[in-house]
Amino acid sequence: MLTFDNIISDRGSKYAVSGAAAATEQEVKALLKELKRTKRFAKATHNTWGILLRDTPVKNDDGESGAGMVILRMLERAELRNHLIVVTRWYGGKHLGGDRFRHVQDAVRHYLDATQIGKAKR
Repeated sequence: MLTFDNIISDRGSKYAVSGAAAATEQEVKALLKELKRTKRFAKATHNTWGILLRDTPVKNDDGESGAGMVILRMLERAELRNHLIVVTRWYGGKHLGGDRFRHVQDAVRHYLDATQIGKAKR
């Protein structure tokens, strides 16, 4: 799994984004387990993720309500299938309100741009 750490910082909250190819829900579970083997990611406040498996959207907000849907929309726009993207947040003590969605978008965009995968609609 490829990870870009400390890509966004806002009011004490820190963000990272990770991703890898996956073709089944079992592969997704294995990748998430691998990510959480790193203590820092296991103790994160939120590990939100999304993937389009055979055009079937699968997501998990992990307590960050709505964040998984933001990831799925970006994957759909990029026409990226069978690729898991995880946005990790370590809560910094201050609520971010709607800015948290912008940070999830920015994190996914960072991953897509850095890896040059998905359709060039970004």
